[in-house]
Amino acid sequence: MRKRMSVIIAVAALAVMSLTGCGTKEPAQKSDTQSGGTFKVGLEAGYAPFNWTQIDDSNGGVPIDGSAEFAGGYDVEIAKRIAEGLGKELVIVKTEWDGLVPALTSGKIDAIIAGMSPTAERKETIDFTDNYYKSDLVMVVKKGGAYEGATSIQDFSGAKVTAQLNTFHYSVIEQIEGVNIQPAMDNFPAMRVALESGVIDGYVSERPEGVSATAANPNFAMVEFTDGFVTSEDDTAIAVGIKKGSDLTAKINEILAGISEEERISIMDEAIKNQPAAE
Repeated sequence: MRKRMSVIIAVAALAVMSLTGCGTKEPAQKSDTQSGGTFKVGLEAGYAPFNWTQIDDSNGGVPIDGSAEFAGGYDVEIAKRIAEGLGKELVIVKTEWDGLVPALTSGKIDAIIAGMSPTAERKETIDFTDNYYKSDLVMVVKKGGAYEGATSIQDFSGAKVTAQLNTFHYSVIEQIEGVNIQPAMDNFPAMRVALESGVIDGYVSERPEGVSATAANPNFAMVEFTDGFVTSEDDTAIAVGIKKGSDLTAKINEILAGISEEERISIMDEAIKNQPAAE
């Protein structure tokens, strides 16, 4: 009897081991480029006309995850086209500028589509797609002020100038001899307030934001330089940030290649026209 019971126990143990083995089998990994699921895009929603926050879904606004607000702008329209091409649902994750790269590397978001330039420093941490926009640097100043008629960056010698924190915009200010560099600011709305109040004489930006700023506030003017800042190709380009080694990069490049230059210009023109007046 004891021998028979031992055989029964042994058979039962083997059955349990077999079931346990089946239960712990690793599921097949799903590729990022497979259709279905969500495409989580990070942006700050405060850099019109690239991206902004609005109260409803007008002009193609997309709900911001975990919020009653919506995001709109050039980046959002590009994100829509990419999500459609991937066969995924677009989810906008509003994220502070400094938090975008950490959010990407930690997996909180799948991509950064936030007017971000593919600088050499950023490429050490994340990958980038092909460019989806390219622009020149300008200075936003007070209309009718001492610097509105500037044609060279050196005309800002002695001026109080700033740019956004952790951007190449801030690093180029030192090319102005004798400039009074002010502390970098967290976002563009803060710089616009500082300019309006006279805390600064100007801030460095890209042309679309300069057009946006002057459209939103009649007291602002945009200075385009004949003798401007020295920048690299990557500095003035804008691309989608992707996690290192992701198979999304090649697929997104395919989708971006299908958006003509004419369509990109049209999207930007619409974004400038539709931006909230408060931006």
